[in-house]
Amino acid sequence: MLLKIGRRPDHGFDEPLGLLGDCHRRIEHFLAVLISISNRFGSDTLDVKSREQFETALQYFSTAAPRHTADEEESLFPRLAAAFDANLQKTLEIVRRLERDHADATELHAVVDRLGRQWLEAGALSAGDALSLREAVEQLDSLYKAHIAIEDQYLFPAAADILSGDDLRDIGQEMARRRSVPAR
Repeated sequence: MLLKIGRRPDHGFDEPLGLLGDCHRRIEHFLAVLISISNRFGSDTLDVKSREQFETALQYFSTAAPRHTADEEESLFPRLAAAFDANLQKTLEIVRRLERDHADATELHAVVDRLGRQWLEAGALSAGDALSLREAVEQLDSLYKAHIAIEDQYLFPAAADILSGDDLRDIGQEMARRRSVPAR
């Protein structure tokens, strides 16, 4: 799947849950790029195409991924918590787990970004740094696989049932503002 940063997503801000799902597809794509390139090149110098792809993936995770986390933690999760009743206890427990995942992912992204940019600037990595990069990327991949599955299969459908149309509209508008894009 060919993805470009800035490409129009399948969903608009008027469908915020679908837009969050679109972001998951980009996360999966750019993680696959990081895994493939770090495994293929080890600590060696990247060829021009791989360097460009690796740099694009790092850029995605340093700019777009934090907005996605904010979309969930500042817009979606609080509204789910506000809609709380005894039947939503499972949803709130899941939200707390997802917030912990976000914190863990942020730490791993910092390692990947630091080592990845070091690789791009120096042209090569030590064997130890290359191993640390691959391990951090693999940990991110494992974390995101479970995290995305929970959100796509449980949380987003639950949110669609729980949240009002006004809530969803407001979430979409907040997502648009985070990107300095006028919402429809």
